[in-house]
Amino acid sequence: MSRAEIVDWATAIYEDLDFQAVRRWLEEHPGRRAAGYLPVYVPREIIHACGMLPVGIHGGGDRLDIIRGDAFYQSYICHLPRSVIELGQTGRLDMLSAALFPSTCDVIRNLSGMWKLLYPDQYVRYIDVPQVGTPELGAKFWREELEHLAGDLGRVSERPPSEDDLRASIAVYNRARRLVRALYEARSRAPWDVPTEELYLLMRAGEVVPVEQFIERMEAYLAAIEREPGRRRDNSRVVIVGAFCEQPPLGLIKTIERAGCYIVDDDFLLGNRFLAGDVPELGDPLTALADSFVRGAMRSSVLYEPDPAGKRRLMKERVEAARADGIIFAAASFCDPALLDRPMLRRGAEEAGIPCIAFKYAENSGQFQQFREQAGTFSDAIKLWGGE
Repeated sequence: MSRAEIVDWATAIYEDLDFQAVRRWLEEHPGRRAAGYLPVYVPREIIHACGMLPVGIHGGGDRLDIIRGDAFYQSYICHLPRSVIELGQTGRLDMLSAALFPSTCDVIRNLSGMWKLLYPDQYVRYIDVPQVGTPELGAKFWREELEHLAGDLGRVSERPPSEDDLRASIAVYNRARRLVRALYEARSRAPWDVPTEELYLLMRAGEVVPVEQFIERMEAYLAAIEREPGRRRDNSRVVIVGAFCEQPPLGLIKTIERAGCYIVDDDFLLGNRFLAGDVPELGDPLTALADSFVRGAMRSSVLYEPDPAGKRRLMKERVEAARADGIIFAAASFCDPALLDRPMLRRGAEEAGIPCIAFKYAENSGQFQQFREQAGTFSDAIKLWGGE
């Protein structure tokens, strides 16, 4: 399969706001169910073990006019919940049997309650992840939450997961995580071979199709970039920070890279690699999932940071790991977790002599000239003066 064919496949899924891929899967698997989830992280292994299809819900981006959604939310919050409400109120999410809302912020907590009122026939759960500095206590709490979730989804799907089912799902998601890591490593090593636009589309498609199909496409893409290498350009290497929940429009990602910046690390679609390593496939599967979360989750603004200086060091660590030249702090407008963290993160970066710029976006942004000018000027400044 060629690179172009894979990208076209992923683009079609990304652009389909009616989730036809999910609807086809349900038609092909009578009696099975689909469970939707919002950013940033849910344990998809449990959804999969219950025989359900995990479906990432990321709003309508810049392709959906918000009419009904604006009636539910005030103007001074992020765009994502209005967009998700619009998807629901226009019938685009009526194929879901469950909807999971991770504990990202107060807005998502509010959305979960609203969803319960609007869609009483769907199973709705607000998922509280552990936010404590003690791993043992966090793992105990998280395992109990996972056990409740597995029981509830088992009743929704009428396929309660056995330990063997959970281990099999952990194994297949471990395989997916290894391929995701390989793709991100390939981009970091040679970003001209793996444009972030293509990587993003592939990751986005992976949150809608069965994980087994996602694995096939990732393997095909890795093979394709070996056969079809890109052309190296004199671009600066940058890390994108703050875009972990409401996703930027694809045009913004294209704009940044075409303005002279190679994106070599980011927190787009963070759920695809929230667990930094593999989950143990032996022993109690829920304990393995819980321990992997509290000891190996990627550090981000949605998790408690027990070390007061940890956030200031984080940017230096990420830039060094990616061999980046600078940081672009890009957060959705009114995103409390990202914007509250930004001063600490930027202070740490500047103390380490790392060049930075910052801006805000909305998922339905349609004009990119301002971002192009900022990113282009930033890239030129790095080439001319570096960290000076």
